[in-house]
Amino acid sequence: MDERGSADAFARMGTLGIEEEFYVVDEDGRPTSGTDTLVYGSEPPEILDGRLDHELFKCVIETQTPTISADDLDEAREQLLAVREALVDHAETHGYGIAAAGLHPAAKWQELEHAEKPRYRAQLDRIQYPQHRNTTAGLHVHVGVDDADKAVWIANEIRWHLSVVLALSANSPYWNRMDTGLQSARAKIFEALPNTGVPTAFDDFDDFDDFERTMVENDSIDDRGELWYDVRPHTGLGTVEVRTPDGQADPDRVLAFVEYVHALVTDLGARYEDGESGRRHRRELLDENKWRALRYGQETALLDREMDDTVDLGELVDRECERLGVDGIRDVYDAESGAEKQRRLHEEAGMDTVCAALRL
Repeated sequence: MDERGSADAFARMGTLGIEEEFYVVDEDGRPTSGTDTLVYGSEPPEILDGRLDHELFKCVIETQTPTISADDLDEAREQLLAVREALVDHAETHGYGIAAAGLHPAAKWQELEHAEKPRYRAQLDRIQYPQHRNTTAGLHVHVGVDDADKAVWIANEIRWHLSVVLALSANSPYWNRMDTGLQSARAKIFEALPNTGVPTAFDDFDDFDDFERTMVENDSIDDRGELWYDVRPHTGLGTVEVRTPDGQADPDRVLAFVEYVHALVTDLGARYEDGESGRRHRRELLDENKWRALRYGQETALLDREMDDTVDLGELVDRECERLGVDGIRDVYDAESGAEKQRRLHEEAGMDTVCAALRL
């Protein structure tokens, strides 16, 4: 872990980075072990060089975009599409396909292979059953922040907004080939791991830094990357990282969440500079909102920012779009949700059709 002074990483405001986790699938659209070939056994396209990795299961692969210039959402679109196209081409060259969702509906964790990487073997040994079944795939949005204390304050304040993102992104009704009755089963499966969910609020960067170091130095985690909270100040990259959304096949949905998260971080950064004190919501009430989001998705009503009344998601989306000058999340809300689309396709045509719809 970096020596004390990682506050220096927070140097640029508004830059973007997008990490996506995908499923490697066979010709039938079912998850299959492919990361040994795609990550280690072949030369990836240039744009993926150093930006392609595997996850716990050999059927889950991760991409990262290059760092995107501050406030340039057009570049974000270009980079996202270029990375996705390169990944699909790379996979097809070796006989694989790529699919995206929060959980793959046809995945059965007992039948899938874990990666051999020592980091993941150590996690399996330490965490046991919750990690053995962790077939999740998500979207992580990084936004650069130019001050460490500001980043911690933004991460504190953005916590209320995470349930809006989760409800809109819910795209994982099936787990282990069963309908869970949830809209985002990924959120609940992942939450079984330690150091996940909505984090508590931190006083400032030193407070967060002390926590991070305590966890590493007492062998609770092997490295700071194992703090898997729904939002975190990333002390290596100098970003606020939002880790809430389910994986998405549709790039326009991804970009809607990127636009919203970027606008939130930018707005909160300005509020911090203006001296706002912030709300510091109770974690228990934020957990209630998260439960409502993962259970009901777009049909949810969430506790409002004052935590004393509930508001339908559609009204919250309208408020956020007007307040921040964004429109992508309104388009997401107006469309059929990912979870409901999966259920509809399954009822109309069966699992093969669902699997086909998740492919990039």
